[in-house]
Amino acid sequence: MVNTYRLKELRLIRSIILSFLMVAGLSLHATETESKQDESVKKEYNAGEAIIEHIVDSYSWHILDYGEHSIAIPLPVILIDEGKFYFFSSAKFEHGHASYKGFEIAHAGKNKGKIIKANHDEHAEQQTPLDFSITKNVTAIFISLLIICFIFISVANSYKKRVGKAPKGLQSLVEPLILFIRDDIAKASIGKNHEKYVPFLLTIFFFILINNVLGLIPFFPGGANITGNIAVTGVLALFTFLITTFSANKQYWMHIVNTPGVPWWLKFPVPLMPVVELIGVFTKPFVLMVRLFANITAGHIIVLGFISLIFIFGNMNVALGYGVSIFSVAFATFMGFLELLVAFIQAYVFTLLSALYFGMATEEHH
Repeated sequence: MVNTYRLKELRLIRSIILSFLMVAGLSLHATETESKQDESVKKEYNAGEAIIEHIVDSYSWHILDYGEHSIAIPLPVILIDEGKFYFFSSAKFEHGHASYKGFEIAHAGKNKGKIIKANHDEHAEQQTPLDFSITKNVTAIFISLLIICFIFISVANSYKKRVGKAPKGLQSLVEPLILFIRDDIAKASIGKNHEKYVPFLLTIFFFILINNVLGLIPFFPGGANITGNIAVTGVLALFTFLITTFSANKQYWMHIVNTPGVPWWLKFPVPLMPVVELIGVFTKPFVLMVRLFANITAGHIIVLGFISLIFIFGNMNVALGYGVSIFSVAFATFMGFLELLVAFIQAYVFTLLSALYFGMATEEHH
């Protein structure tokens, strides 16, 4: 009898141990599966985030990724908050993962990518200091201005040394463009008083052209999306608007108030046409701003989209990624050459429309 009970106890203990081992094994298998799934999620390529990261502004200039390390040029952070002045390197944020002196880079919300005051309460409203930092786009603008100054100072010195001689070197490249803008854009669109507008038209043409070309270069000092930033295109359009408004003559404003050739029933009892013409004064520079921004940004997104296909299909299958890379690189190269043409066209269109607006504002009554 005792042996029988003893045998039952041993069987019960054995069943408990086997059950425990089975549960432990299943738990271990589930943990390994979850960890593998987490790793796959971490390694999964997010094309949207990668594209947005390349076209938006940042507080450092990313160069390349080497293994697990990221190589970037830190840029100066300049903040004013509650009357205090803060100046430090963007490297203090450790690629945006830490706070420094009570500030951090927002990773979510309406201020995503901007510097905010550090607050661990997720539901609290994000507070932003006055930000005068030298960002990637600001640095790229300085670089483009240095290139413009170098080109035109060199060309001017060459003209002084080679008076009456045929153009040589940079002269032979720049002179046809200058004559084209002066004769075929400014003179043809504005008329007899075109000379005073030529410096501005030359400035915006070469500024847009050089920044468009630099944006197509994938490595430093290129790669910044200057003319694809709506703040930059907005400032350029604002200059065109201000020059048009303050240089406009009496006939321009009379044409807005009392448009000739319009039937009386469009002027009475509600002056419809003056309202339409007045709205047009503001929509013209707005269209300038949006056209340049949209065309340049769209070009960058398309090229980055083709490149992203390599990593998207590569996550599915390595051989598939290599196969897609042939077509992606081919299409991206084609788009690169097309964008080179668009870089010139967009600079030309912005300059031409600015000249047309100046011409309409200064046109004399016939």
